[in-house]
Amino acid sequence: MDAKRFVTLSLLAACLVLMVEPGQALAASPLPKATVEMLDKLKLSPDILSDIDKELQVPADWIERAKKEGRLIFLVPPTSGEVSTASFEERYPFIKVEKQISSTRTRAIKTLVAYKAGRVLGDVLESAGDAIVELKKSNALVDLRDVPTWDTVLGELKDPDGLWVAQTASIYCMGYNTKLVNTANLPQKWEDLPTIPAWKNGNLGLVDRPNNWIVGLWKLKGQAWTTQFMTRLFTELNPQRRKEGQTATLQLTGAGEFHANIPASQSATFKMAETGSPVSLHCPDPVPTNVSEEIILRGAPHPYAAKIYVNWTLSKEGQLARQALHYAPVHKDLQRKEFIRYGDTIVGKQRAFFDINDEIALLPTISPIWQKLWLGQK
Repeated sequence: MDAKRFVTLSLLAACLVLMVEPGQALAASPLPKATVEMLDKLKLSPDILSDIDKELQVPADWIERAKKEGRLIFLVPPTSGEVSTASFEERYPFIKVEKQISSTRTRAIKTLVAYKAGRVLGDVLESAGDAIVELKKSNALVDLRDVPTWDTVLGELKDPDGLWVAQTASIYCMGYNTKLVNTANLPQKWEDLPTIPAWKNGNLGLVDRPNNWIVGLWKLKGQAWTTQFMTRLFTELNPQRRKEGQTATLQLTGAGEFHANIPASQSATFKMAETGSPVSLHCPDPVPTNVSEEIILRGAPHPYAAKIYVNWTLSKEGQLARQALHYAPVHKDLQRKEFIRYGDTIVGKQRAFFDINDEIALLPTISPIWQKLWLGQK
């Protein structure tokens, strides 16, 4: 090839490159091996992650600073310890992930006490419970609104001030025994439940956990509606008032002690069904949906690695990695049946979203009414 022709072809190639819009890749990068294996296990097409490169695009200086930090300290509950970070670690091999696993109470309170004493125990903290209120008051939380995937999360699942964001959503509905229940008797709306005779005579088990579902209904439907619903639930159905916790009560549903129980979590029901127990989930409309939040601590030792991690968590890839927990995703584009356990009974219905702030604000009013009904007092 002569020199003149070589120069012409080189200029043509350069022009083609310049025609590509800024930030637009010529081709998507290969997916991490761990992601390919995850999609295969979930029976999902790689096409769902066609825009993952764009989602994970963060400021260049974040990457350079994270490389210097080289580490991420992740404070998580036992359940989140099951979430694989293999895809994240393949994408960001320069960030060593260190998971510190403990109960919510221990983890959150210990973090709060340490922060007030001038010490920061980690970078990212998950599921802080009611301690998040004090952490927020103590100016201990980083504003996350500059994280690129912030806008991919449903608006009801993030703090208006940007100080926390949900990494999963917990759905609480009605667990039922698939061998004992005629699905025609499953209520389409919560207010239908007291009108169905099949749920009388002790066929419904109730757990003393109004914080996991009534709070959401109260916030959405208001005091008058919810008080009337609770009153009818107790007085017209006279459910079994169970002393067991939610998981144990769901196990009793599977064993045939009663036909259904409330509240039942989406995650626990799916896990139990996987073991062969004849249980499933039904969600009357609206669907109580609680927040499991993620925060970055102010003064974190590895702040840029933390932001890169939160950005990945909220991306489609990060959300699909959490399918192992069987909670609902928070990403706007994943609110479809194929991405939500028991999606047939959830998708298309109104969601009764609530968070810890709602629990703190509403439970002082709800609890006395609930307890009076629970004890059978007039």
